Amino acid sequence: MQPPPGFHAGLDVGSTTLKLVIVEPAGGGIVFSDYRRHHTDIAAGLRAVFAGARETIGPGARVALALTGSAGMGLAEAHGLPFLQEVIAAAEVVARRHPGIRTLIDIGGEDAKMIFFAPGRAPDIRMNGSCAGGTGAFIDQVATLLGVEVAQLDALARAARAVHPIASRCGVFAKTDIQNLLARNVPPADIAASVFHAVALQIVTTLARGRDILPRLLLCGGPLAFIPGLRAACLTLLGIPEDGCAVPENAALIPALGCAIARDQPRLAGTLDEHLARFAAARPGLPPMHGARPGKLFASPAAYGAWRAAKQRHALPRVALDALDTDACFLGIDSGSTTTKIVAIDARERVMFTFYEKNNGNPLAAARKGLARFHDEAAAAGRPALRVAAAAATGYGEDLVKAAFDLDQGLVETIAHYLAAHKLAPAVTFILDIGGQDMKAAFIENGAIVRLDINEACSSGCGSFIEGFANSLRHTAAEFAALACAAENPCDLGTRCTVFMNSKVKQSLREGSTLPDIAAGLAYSVVKNCLYKVLKLKNPADLGAHIVVQGGAMRNHAVVRALEHLTGREVLFSDAPELMGAYGAALHAARSCAPAAPPVKVEAASPL
Repeated sequence: MQPPPGFHAGLDVGSTTLKLVIVEPAGGGIVFSDYRRHHTDIAAGLRAVFAGARETIGPGARVALALTGSAGMGLAEAHGLPFLQEVIAAAEVVARRHPGIRTLIDIGGEDAKMIFFAPGRAPDIRMNGSCAGGTGAFIDQVATLLGVEVAQLDALARAARAVHPIASRCGVFAKTDIQNLLARNVPPADIAASVFHAVALQIVTTLARGRDILPRLLLCGGPLAFIPGLRAACLTLLGIPEDGCAVPENAALIPALGCAIARDQPRLAGTLDEHLARFAAARPGLPPMHGARPGKLFASPAAYGAWRAAKQRHALPRVALDALDTDACFLGIDSGSTTTKIVAIDARERVMFTFYEKNNGNPLAAARKGLARFHDEAAAAGRPALRVAAAAATGYGEDLVKAAFDLDQGLVETIAHYLAAHKLAPAVTFILDIGGQDMKAAFIENGAIVRLDINEACSSGCGSFIEGFANSLRHTAAEFAALACAAENPCDLGTRCTVFMNSKVKQSLREGSTLPDIAAGLAYSVVKNCLYKVLKLKNPADLGAHIVVQGGAMRNHAVVRALEHLTGREVLFSDAPELMGAYGAALHAARSCAPAAPPVKVEAASPL
């Protein structure tokens, strides 16, 4: 027997999933529900859930529909459907069905929410902002890194014996932490448990913001509904026993359910087929999600070739090992967060040896390998008597490398990069260094560093950020850069974090963007992240007339060209931008042996 017509429905279209709940309007009993990942193909997801609902409640039943969710607002606006903010919808479920709840914690695909309830007071609502660390997509990224499914990650966590620190704030930082744990042979079970602990810590610290999280808790959202290990990590961190929390049977559907049962919520009635036809209708004039597109990086392949040839005038001075006129050399080691760089120079500051390699979680092993290679190449060139007159270390692992190899000196990497940039362009006014996980900018006036800026808790726009996207699309970073330089219609992908950007990339691909367009769009995003998020730049004139860029990310010519487009200024870079920190350290070592070496000026206003 077919149920009578007249149902209420809530459709929750999130960043990664789509949920539909249909209830009886009188008692609010659920007659149909569906939860599925839409993989950014929302149209296909809608067809699937409405087909399931049609089969369950019949084609003739009328359903009064309202939308919620991060992607639901755009759908509601495009199709003239009522919309209810998802946190309000979740609070409605607590008020109607779980009146004893004091705190609701909801983890979604790219967002997280916390609601505090107190008698006689309006709910206190907290949501994550521009960072998606500690959400479902973050957990997906970690599972991919470990080569397991999310369900397997949960199974691993049950066998854990220890919890280690992992940066949940940023997927790129977390990747390095996990790689370091793997290099130390930490069991995968401990890593899985550490990931869940990091997610719980991220949610509590960013959303509670000093407010007490009191039981009874309601835990909801896909990750908390389907990953018991994550729920256990949250309760352990909060010191709340299992009987102090509720995980409803429909925990993954809470906003959709709230949208369906909310009192006085406007809804649009129609049959399921009518609703689906409305979603399938063309939307003339509706802009694509990626927005307006920036300009081409290069007008033609010939223009790119001419640009690249012009930049060759800034190549580092070099000398072959077998052409040396001395047995003394000066060494610089830049131990970065993801890579190790070594440069050896002679007294005339010419480069005789370079080394660049990923750390793979063991920077000392990488440095040892580079030094051994230098020894072997010197011997093969007939220079076995070559000696290191002075050496300096810089970078993330400066103290570690200096102590391990008994080096003479260490220096702050900002100074190392300044020395290298000054060698390249004595009139330098601005230096931008983008490494694997960090970004540093130095403003120079009259040969003095007057301002320094660095990225803090987010590594979007850094080298690992670009490489990660390239690898996820089955390309090397070098191949990705070449594609970007040939793009006809670069996408505008914004400047948000890695997790958010991943969704934008997928959506742009769905909208017909080519891989070169995506690659060029990411190059623009890197530069915009630096200029507008890190530097908060208002006027490109603040950078001065002589801009030098350094770091491994600047091997990507698309990033350099995007910077030129957005600032309207020529940008200088060497033929080995990834080695400039090590080159600067070698320069420091050489000049420390020279008489009356002039010090680098740093004004009192600098944070150094």
